[in-house]
Amino acid sequence: MSIADGGIPSPNIWHHPKEYEVENHAVDPNGVIESSMRAIRDWAGSTVLDIGCGTGFHLPRFAETAAQVIGVEPHGALAEAAQRRTKDLPNVEVRQGTAQALPVPDASIDVMHARWAYFFGPGCEPGLAELTRVMRRGGTAFVIDNDGTRSTFGRWFSEYYPKVKAADVERFWTAQGWHRTPLDMGWRFNSRADLESVIRIEFAPADAEHIIATHSGTEVDYAINLWSKSF
Repeated sequence: MSIADGGIPSPNIWHHPKEYEVENHAVDPNGVIESSMRAIRDWAGSTVLDIGCGTGFHLPRFAETAAQVIGVEPHGALAEAAQRRTKDLPNVEVRQGTAQALPVPDASIDVMHARWAYFFGPGCEPGLAELTRVMRRGGTAFVIDNDGTRSTFGRWFSEYYPKVKAADVERFWTAQGWHRTPLDMGWRFNSRADLESVIRIEFAPADAEHIIATHSGTEVDYAINLWSKSF
């Protein structure tokens, strides 16, 4: 398994790609994220960069209307899975690399998408410097992260990831010139077993078991922040 130099380990998809695929299918069942992004900057006819694309779950959707889609992923096995997923899409290319050393030319990207990948506020300055290099004038970048101030998932996140302070994250992005759009998206799983399997890759074992024991059903209300910046 090869990892691009400087790759920051992911606690979920790097070790549990099958369960993460289940999670991807459960996330945002009503398409709130996509519609909100399109309202800010549609990617039809554009060059799209997906940073931390993992197994390429979102690449085919972008490819439906984008002129070109580039996925960047530091984990070699995941990048290969993304290549297999998109092998029949001529306008998609997957490259191994990191957010802080993007394998794309200067001023070549119209729309950037990073979903729970490297960008959680303080500490991601090298990646933001790279964005400044690769974004075209008039382009828009999107970063999706958790909102720990509200929703059931937000409560879990703030309790079990106490080092990620919501106020610090918001202060960081705002100071960098990004705009916050709060969204309510939700998790909706096909089965209870699917929900439990995903909770177990997102939280430490004891925390996951507590969540599972105290939350019923197959749905979770889940708030996020969509951060956007125009270049």
